[in-house]
Amino acid sequence: MKAVIMAGGFGTRIHPLTIDLPKPMIPLYNRPIMLHIIELLKKHGIDELILLLYHQPMIIKNFFGDGSEFGVRITYVTPLEDFGTAGAVKMAAKHLDERFMIISGDLLTDFDLSKSMAFHQEKQAKATITLTSVKDPLQFGVVITNKDGKITKFLEKPGWGEVFSDTINTGIYVLEPEVLDMIPEGENRDWSKDIFPLMLANDDALFGCSLDGYWADIGNTDAYLEACQDIAAGRVAINLNEKPAASAGGQLYLGDGAQLARDEKSLVEGMVVLGDNSQILGKSRLINCVVGRNCIIEDGVELKDAILWDNVYIKKNSTVSGAVLCNNIRVGQKVIIEEGAVIAEETTIGDEALIKKDVKIWPRKVIEGGAIVSTNLIWGEKWRKSIFEGAIVRGLTNVELTPEFAAKLGAAYGSILPKDSFVLSGRDSVRASRMLKRSFAGGLLSAGINVRDTKMISLPVLRYKLTTFGEVGGIQFRQSPEEPAATDILFYDAEGIEISSATAKNIERIFFKENFRRVHYTDPGGIWEIPRIYDYYHEGFLRALDTKAIAAAAPKVVVDLNHSPAGELLPGLLNELGCEVIELNSQVTETRTGTPPEQDAKAMDQLSRIVVTLEAKAGFWMGPSGERMRLVDESGQLLSDIEAMTVLTALVCKAEHRDSVVVPVSAPSVIELLAAEAGMLVKRTKNDPRAIVESAKDRRVQFAASMEGRFAFPCFQHNFDALFTVAKTLELLVRTGLSIGQVRKGLPKRFYEHVEVSCSQEFKGGIMRKMSEDSVDLEASFIDGVRIQLKNDWALMLPDQYRPVAHVIAESADEKRAKELVETYRKKVEKWKQELQ
Repeated sequence: MKAVIMAGGFGTRIHPLTIDLPKPMIPLYNRPIMLHIIELLKKHGIDELILLLYHQPMIIKNFFGDGSEFGVRITYVTPLEDFGTAGAVKMAAKHLDERFMIISGDLLTDFDLSKSMAFHQEKQAKATITLTSVKDPLQFGVVITNKDGKITKFLEKPGWGEVFSDTINTGIYVLEPEVLDMIPEGENRDWSKDIFPLMLANDDALFGCSLDGYWADIGNTDAYLEACQDIAAGRVAINLNEKPAASAGGQLYLGDGAQLARDEKSLVEGMVVLGDNSQILGKSRLINCVVGRNCIIEDGVELKDAILWDNVYIKKNSTVSGAVLCNNIRVGQKVIIEEGAVIAEETTIGDEALIKKDVKIWPRKVIEGGAIVSTNLIWGEKWRKSIFEGAIVRGLTNVELTPEFAAKLGAAYGSILPKDSFVLSGRDSVRASRMLKRSFAGGLLSAGINVRDTKMISLPVLRYKLTTFGEVGGIQFRQSPEEPAATDILFYDAEGIEISSATAKNIERIFFKENFRRVHYTDPGGIWEIPRIYDYYHEGFLRALDTKAIAAAAPKVVVDLNHSPAGELLPGLLNELGCEVIELNSQVTETRTGTPPEQDAKAMDQLSRIVVTLEAKAGFWMGPSGERMRLVDESGQLLSDIEAMTVLTALVCKAEHRDSVVVPVSAPSVIELLAAEAGMLVKRTKNDPRAIVESAKDRRVQFAASMEGRFAFPCFQHNFDALFTVAKTLELLVRTGLSIGQVRKGLPKRFYEHVEVSCSQEFKGGIMRKMSEDSVDLEASFIDGVRIQLKNDWALMLPDQYRPVAHVIAESADEKRAKELVETYRKKVEKWKQELQ
């Protein structure tokens, strides 16, 4: 007798186990599921097999070959399309000229198949469906038979009110070849939905044979784990490759070359299987677990109801409970993997990470050390232990940053705020920002927080409102300027300043532990509109400027609004000041936002040419969020961010002659030269935006700047504001009677060099230590990184806060000297990296 094994399914319900393997090849106690089926068929005298393949067929063919290694003969049939369970068998009709059996390649059963064949013969049936009784028949097809076993009714996934029997279709059939004549050639047909109901309608000899024994449909990861536990509990017997070995407790089975450390006795409880060449190094606790081939388990590891496939390495003191680890996985020290978790192939899990209950991780992911993974990781490449970069949460839209992620983050943020307080919420013009903002708001409301919704708004306007009254914090959603496919969520405190690292960590702690505040159903927060927010900004904006001086000069300016929300506000403000404004790219749409100038050279070139053609006073490029700005002088020359910083510092010093300016430690020393001439002071801060803005809150600060083209004038607000910077720049030009080009040409000549050196997180601390040791006899400052003063020159080594690089910066009055300095310290960093490895 022949048998057809159905082995072509995609196995989508059991993802991620079947991402890199077809479902019949999933290992069950270190042997493919289908091998257990083949051995069962052979046991009952069926050794001529037709395997129906479709998904990843070569993996199955390469393992089973012609079947001779397993004592059977195998013929492969691979349909070109998905023809359904019956349509696929029709493709093998030429091989089926006698009675045959059909069985699924992803079942685990110990049925006495001979009884089903004998029943079929006795009843002279055309088709016999093997049935069995289950406790919960609702998820299966229930089959009703009369006392002779003839089928009278099918119930496909019934409700409890329809369950007149607990006998279900097991997917094992005995058929006469003429049944295949009922299946149209090349058409999709299913046995349960099409062919058997047709036979029932025709009153054909369709019977059901009930068998006792173990039967499991391994349709999802829970069923897979349950089947493994049933084997360990002795509910079903299977063949093993491994041999029984002596053990102080439990049943131990060892493959060839597998061993437990000789000097340490690991605790073995229940059924424990170690595949070929696997090693337990030191004392571990092994309870009802399966370890595949070529695995290494270090000292102090606990495996309880765990399933490990091949080439898994688990470091010291980690715990895996009721989870599946697929092939080629690396697990660090003190990792905890909870019940129901599934880790797919080639994933690396860092030290002290926590994989929470029922989490599924798709193949080839990296989990950072200390991370807490509480949701499935499917599309992104990496799960970080920290979701914040400074005050920003950034992720691929609808991949890493999903609506459910945003709602959970909103609940975590709301949980740290006083109940019934208000949060200001805004976004850019992109639809994805609106989607995520609404999801986030739901999380806030669930924690009893009220939301003042500004809808689409330019970021400086939102931050300015936060400096007034009424809100404990603010949130802005935007398309990431660094990655258009990503969304940024920006968090601000009650003064419009980026939240502190302590606040970010507090939000993360609640997010990962899911320890949210849930208010009573009668007491969630509300959503309120804030109609006069632009009025507040407008009044303060004009009040902080010398409007008469600007109006008298009526400067002509070209502004590239870069499709940003600023386009709805800035042109009107400049017109009200008496400027002649030429607007570029002012249209705001849901699908188009601006791009950084480095990615849009054409737009920057257009801005420069129009400034020259129209003989404008200056040109301005606006960043998408309204914080970053680029300057073009009257000759069409585009200034770099550093040049813009020095030009604006020079204008402030010439116009004000008092107080101080704030710049980061990496800013050029020209700033000190300009300030000294005007009798002003310079305060240097960390490169962190929060540190710059915090310093700008001092009333004696006239101007603050970052290295990325973001500027603040505290006479209006201490936060970065490109809209106000445009107007203030025009005021300063008018008051000093200078042009941007004239100021630029009058700057002291200094040469500024900057390179990035690859430097992973693990080496940054060591590099900083070696830089400090190297500078022990030199004049050095340690505000942020290590800055060495070398007479009139200087060099700075600054590890990047988030990226795996170190910044090496140098400045000198001599261009060659600046290049030599930066190269010298670059080589030192490379040398120190090698020493630390």
